[in-house]
Amino acid sequence: MRMIVRLWKANKGFLAFLFLMVIFRSAVADWNVVPSGSMLPTIRIGDRILVDKMAYDLRVPFTHIRLARLHEPQRGDIVTIDSAAAHELLVKRLIGLPGDTVELRNNVLLINGVRAAYRPVGTNLLRSDADSPGEYLAERIDGSARIVRLSPDAPSPRDSFGPIVVPKGQYLMLGDNRDNSADSRYFGFFPRDEIMGRARRVAFSLDPSHDYLPRLDRFGRRLDAPLG
Repeated sequence: MRMIVRLWKANKGFLAFLFLMVIFRSAVADWNVVPSGSMLPTIRIGDRILVDKMAYDLRVPFTHIRLARLHEPQRGDIVTIDSAAAHELLVKRLIGLPGDTVELRNNVLLINGVRAAYRPVGTNLLRSDADSPGEYLAERIDGSARIVRLSPDAPSPRDSFGPIVVPKGQYLMLGDNRDNSADSRYFGFFPRDEIMGRARRVAFSLDPSHDYLPRLDRFGRRLDAPLG
């Protein structure tokens, strides 16, 4: 016991800092490692993304208990989801809001009967495309835009669904890597309470295919930068 007291007295400043940092990461902002390519090309494998945990709610640290609802998630937001259905933390793009009618026809998105506009951006833009060719399109609908990736040689068996209506209090999520993403097509709608925060930027990035060397061009990159 005396040893513990001595350690506390000698290190209380540092221990208090660690405690406050844990509280901060739990309730205010955090960074998450992205181990998969489901959000390519927006988020790369090895990116460490900054997540604003107060983007939508103020919560009791270490819990899902909401103290205040600050803002509502919007179409096009990249969000983190503590998914009970997936049994893990997911990072996906919000596509369907409560009450929306959403349809996907051969990877062409329709929301409330309006077809998304598509513009070719290029093919095989990433180094990883050497193993799995990729086709990239700028997708715009209802004021939101992003670049999506398709896999012509390995299309998803779930490249079409709907039309379906998003229930009250639920959201429909898709990955930007449309042919290689476990999202609402597999796990269904996601409840509002499972949305934990909004991904804003890449904090830093390490390339797992090259001995985890830093990708300096990814540091600080905005995830919601407007398309040209």
